[in-house]
Order: sequence, then C-alpha cells, then structure tokens
Amino acid sequence: MGMRVRWASLLVAAGALLALPSAAAAQSPPPDSSFQKVTLNPHPGEPMGLTVLPGGKVLYTARTGQVRLNDPATGLNTIAAEMRPLIYQHDEEGVQSIAIDPNYQKNKWVYLYYSPKLDTPVDDPVTPVNEGDAPGFGTPADFAPYNGHLQLSRFKFRDNKLDLSTEQQIMQVNVNRGICCHVGGHIDFDNQGNLYLSTGDDTNPFESDGFDPIDERPNRNPAFDAQRSAANTNDLRGKVLRIHVQDNGSYTIPPGNLFPQGTPKTRPEIYLMGLRNPFRIAVNRQNNDLYVADYSPDSPNANRLRGPAGTGKWFIARGPGNYGWPYCATDQLPYIDYDFATGASGAAFDCAHPVNESPHNTGLRELPPVKHPDVWYSYSLSAQFPQLGTGGVGPMAGPAYHFDTKLQSPTKWPDYYDGQPLFYEWTRDYIKEFRLNASGGLADIRPVLPSFAYDNPMDMEFGPDGSLYTLEYGDGFFSENPEAQLARTDFVRGGRSPVPKVSAAPTGGQPPLTVNFSSAGTSDPDGDSLKYQWDFDDDGKFDSTKQNPTFTYKQRGTYDATLKVTDPSGRWASTSVKILVGNQPPVVHLTTSPAPGQPFHFGDTVTFHVTVDDDQPVDCSKVLVHYILGHDTHGHPLTDTTGCDGSFVTSAAGHDPSQDNITAVFVAEYTDSPTDANDQPLSDSDQVVLRQTP
Repeated sequence: MGMRVRWASLLVAAGALLALPSAAAAQSPPPDSSFQKVTLNPHPGEPMGLTVLPGGKVLYTARTGQVRLNDPATGLNTIAAEMRPLIYQHDEEGVQSIAIDPNYQKNKWVYLYYSPKLDTPVDDPVTPVNEGDAPGFGTPADFAPYNGHLQLSRFKFRDNKLDLSTEQQIMQVNVNRGICCHVGGHIDFDNQGNLYLSTGDDTNPFESDGFDPIDERPNRNPAFDAQRSAANTNDLRGKVLRIHVQDNGSYTIPPGNLFPQGTPKTRPEIYLMGLRNPFRIAVNRQNNDLYVADYSPDSPNANRLRGPAGTGKWFIARGPGNYGWPYCATDQLPYIDYDFATGASGAAFDCAHPVNESPHNTGLRELPPVKHPDVWYSYSLSAQFPQLGTGGVGPMAGPAYHFDTKLQSPTKWPDYYDGQPLFYEWTRDYIKEFRLNASGGLADIRPVLPSFAYDNPMDMEFGPDGSLYTLEYGDGFFSENPEAQLARTDFVRGGRSPVPKVSAAPTGGQPPLTVNFSSAGTSDPDGDSLKYQWDFDDDGKFDSTKQNPTFTYKQRGTYDATLKVTDPSGRWASTSVKILVGNQPPVVHLTTSPAPGQPFHFGDTVTFHVTVDDDQPVDCSKVLVHYILGHDTHGHPLTDTTGCDGSFVTSAAGHDPSQDNITAVFVAEYTDSPTDANDQPLSDSDQVVLRQTP
C-alpha cells in the first residue's frame, strides 16, 4: 500500500518543530466592550450555512431542507425555499452550503449544495430490518442501491424567494449513502469568479479505532476505505474543487489545478486532495489566498501500531496540493499501514511519496507529496500552538476581514482586523484571529471577543456593512437546539442597537384568535427612545406601532409575529414569537429501555417507544428515530429508523466507551400532516441520553 518510512524517525522530526513565535509589536485589538452581538433569529432550524446579500439580507440553510431569509428592512425571518420534499436525509445528508454569485447584483444566482432524494432505499417501519442503512458487508450488488450523489446547483432569487424552477445543475459529487459520515461541503469564490467547493471523504470513521479508515477487505462496504475518495485522483470526494461556471450552468476548468486537463485517471476539477472533512473554507478575494480547515479523527492518543493522535489542521493554499489523508495527518505524522483482515500493522506510510494501492482506487497509483499545514493540533495542549487550548478538534476556516475606508457603516469592524483571517472551533466555542506577517505567514494566534458566547459556531461571513454574521448550532444533536441562532456582531461607533423582548398570550388556538402582545423587557443600552413596529401576520408590512398591541387572527396558519425596534440613529434589532392558529404542534415523547439512570453498556440492545400527541391523526411511519454516538456536546449519527417502536444495537463506534464524554443518544422527531390547506406542517422532537454504567 505504498512506500514506507520509519515511524520513530518521523516522531522525532515532529517533536523538533518550533513553537509558534509571537508577533512583532502589533497593535492590540479593541476591547470586547467596543462590540455588540445582535441576535437576528433565535430559531434557525438545524443551521448549516449562510450568505449575506448586498443590502444586508441574509440567506441561511437548515440541514432538514429549509432556506430562510432575514430581511433588515422588516426584521422578519421567512422561508425563502422549502426543499424537504426534494432532499434525502440520512445521517448527515440534507441541505448544506449556500453562496451568492460574484455577479449577484446582475444575475441573482444563489448556489446550494444538497442531497437530492433520488431512489435511495429508506426504512420500512413494518419490517424488522432497517432498509435505509447500507450493509457493512456484502457484495457490490448489495451496495449498489445506495450509490447516490450530492448536487451543486444554482437558483434565481426573486421576490424574497428562491425560485426552485430555475435550477441549473452544475456538478454532482458521488456518495455512498445509508452510512455515515463527512458529506458536507462549502462554497466560495475568488476574485476571478472561480468557484471553490470543499467535499468530505464520505467515509465511515467508526470502525478504525480513531485512526485512518483504509479497510480493503473484499466483502467490506467501500465506504470504510478513504483511499477510494480522499486519496483517489479520479474522485471528487475529500477535496477542494475549483471550477468556473458558465452562463448556461456548465463549467470550465481554470488553469492551475492539481492535474492538467486530460491527465489519465484524474479529475481536472481537483485543486486540493487528501482531505478528510474540510467542512469550512474561505477565499480572501483581495489576494485569492484560500484558507482551509480539516477535521480530526477521534483517537486522543498516538499508537505506535496505528499512527498519530487525531490531528486537525488549518492552512493557506496558494496553489494546488495533496494534504495526505488517509496516509498522513501532516507531512511529518504518517499513519501505519494496517491490515483490517489480519489485524497486523506494517510500516509507516511515506508522506513524501504516497502510493495508493487500494483495490478501490480508480486513479493514479503514485500521488503528489504531502504538503505541510500552517497549523496542526490535537486534543491535548499543543506545544506549537498553545493558544488553541484543549478539547475537541473541529477546526473551521473563517473569512479574512477587509477594512474599506470608503464604506460608510457605523458597525463595520475596525482596521485592526484588516487582512487577518478568522479561525473558529466548533467544539471549543471560540473564534481566533490568525494574525499574518508581512510575508503572509502565520505570526500569532489571538482570541477574538473571548467574553462573547459563540456556541458551536457553524458558519460565518462578513457582510457588506462590515459586520460579522454568524450561525451557531448550539449544544445538541441533529435538531434545533436552544442555543442555536443567526446573529450579527457589530463594532460600536456612537451607539448600540436596542435589545427587544417579546411575549404573547395565548400563542395558539382556533380562529378567530385574539392575542395580547407585550414588549416588556425591551431596552436600549444608550437609553434612547425607541420606535416599535409589529408585523403580526408575516406579510412584510407593519401592523402596529404600539408597545403592547392586540391583534386578532382570522385565518388559519403559522405566524412569526415580529417586533422590530429602532433607535433614533437607525440601529435596530428584532425578535419574534410563534403564533399557531388552527393546527397545533405535535408533542413527542420518547422512552427507552433501559431508561436514563438504569444499567447500560455499549453493545446492549436498546428498545424505544414513541408517543405523539397531536390534533391531527398520527402516522407512526413518519416518526423518525436516530441513534447518535454522543461525543462531548456534539454527536456522530450512526443509524436511524422509522416507527413508534423499535430497537437499536448500540455501539461506541471507534471511541473509548469508558470515557465520561461518550454517550448513547436517541432522538425522535415527528412532523404532522395537517388536513387544512392553510395549515403548515409542525414538528417536535424529544431525546434520551444514556451513559455507560461504570
């Protein structure tokens, strides 16, 4: 499986790396008190990606199929596209990244990366097996029904809606469905109009003891071998792709990619390869530097028979290259060639001359040498980069800020951050500044707004106003978590935005429904007088300017009653309360055996029972239950099924089950089917967390 080098010598080389030097006397960042974080939507669904439009509108996606719009003119958050009927959901699949075209103001194109439904098998709740899960072992004929793809497309944005009928399908990325993980992607553009798409390795990491998944057994599902994807020069997974989209939705290949067009056994779209899960990338359009972050495997410790501890990394790509996965964590941290059939360990892979000898490889045998990242770190404190701290390893490459001296915006970030890329850590809940020196190299790592809460930051982008827009996932598992939000962080010049509060009573019932609204608790940090504007019925028009109005709903429907408050300087903020007229939400209750607090060990069979209380007939075939391996505050989806009753055989799947931060998580969700055409489907979920008995 490739040329070898000695593991011990490379450990010595890795240990000899110097600690990160301090930056030369650079100005200090403004204090946190000079910034304000403003919540734009505290109910963003299960948030995935965002893009800010000219004028400040924000489009943001939920994995479950919704594209939402935040409109600063009204403060409203509305549905710009409902894609649930069109997408496939299993494990991490669904709607992923969103971006606007560089010429958006002229062409109105919005790009989405998502999982189309296709004819992939799904679970039949009346059978004892889960048809939606791909088999772990079998024949090519057994695996073939789960072959699918992710879709990169673009759509016109018109009248505050994505027009799904205008879809131009640009590119398909093959995927092995019915099995976890790493199918996400991120879209960005350089200043030449080239589109960059990051793709995960689409490989199950849970049967590899936290090291590299290179299982070549002939009866094994190929989804357990990352050599078929990330290390395959003829495959689009585990890559950063670089293309130029034409007017008709086709694309050409810009010069400078990794393999010249026409090279046998290669895909010319590949710019970077050897990546595990480059979940977030960002292009600096001032100089076209590409910032890439790549997620870590799960082993907290090195093993001389398998390889290094899990290592995440960040780097600046100024040209094409191979970053090593699954053969090397970095160019100086090789994995060991491990035979999954015999359990025998061979020699370390040669990061200078990697060779792909997997039977699943359809590309070149000899690969480009592994490039060195700018930053690499594991779960324990890094000797080279101690500023990153300790914890999980979920690196995200954020944008570089561009300070525009001509921009007249009271909220734009200061010139201290000009040209400096941000880095955010999904598992550690922080943002860092990767300060660069005059040569473009990393000089220092500094905290960004350390007193602010950024709870599992999922995506971020600087808007045309110079403010930082963020999506936060919150603590939880494949649902809308209590801490999830869309927010904007402003630099404060001359004043702060007001802080709105809203309540309503009642919040649901049959029409005509009279609701009493209150703005009690609304405040302004500067003590300014405020203008109150209410939109009760989601029509984009303000219905009242009273502080505590009353409104009667005559039509059935689901309404986000929104209060927008504005100070004399024009600074604003909004919040909303959901009013349900007619259809009422289901209430889901999940119980398991064993229940929380009862004896449980990984490997046990856990049975579940789901009850749903609803004013509509309940269809158990629409109850979706997930089994998720909980790891700290995030989770790895292992399987799901449908039905009100069933069972899962639990597994710690590549993690040490004795660790306190490893849990078995079960999540049940249900969306009702209203009989009245004016009613929107409503959802609810419940979860149970089991901890292994000591």
